Amino acid sequence: MSLKGLLTADTGGLATSIGLFLLRVFAGLSLFLKHGLEKLGGYSTMVQHFPDPIHIGAHASLAFALLSDGICSLLIILGVATRLAALIILINVGTAFLLVHHAAFFSNRNVELVALYVIIFAAIVFTGPGRFSIDHHLKR
Repeated sequence: MSLKGLLTADTGGLATSIGLFLLRVFAGLSLFLKHGLEKLGGYSTMVQHFPDPIHIGAHASLAFALLSDGICSLLIILGVATRLAALIILINVGTAFLLVHHAAFFSNRNVELVALYVIIFAAIVFTGPGRFSIDHHLKR
């Protein structure tokens, strides 16, 4: 890539699609491995102490988090129903950031990852998956 290529705003090009692919795959993989597997394998023990920030019950809260972290993260990686999956994740991590961690970005070092997930999945909601996705091939 040339210097001129670094300074242009070509949003439909190959470089943008590669960037979206990398963002999707690594953010989705991170969310799945760090949070999704834990919920898939330990649902029955987690439900006993899982936060219920919007007062729908621990089972419903954990089930939504499992949908987000365990299923939607895999959809993001593949690029299937990407914007919807990213929106579900954004709702989940946004709720965690605001209502569980109280947006304590500077006073709680554990909130940094949650804040990054909020930004990354919001970006995916707005940009879509890029051309290296199943969604792109289905659209054709």
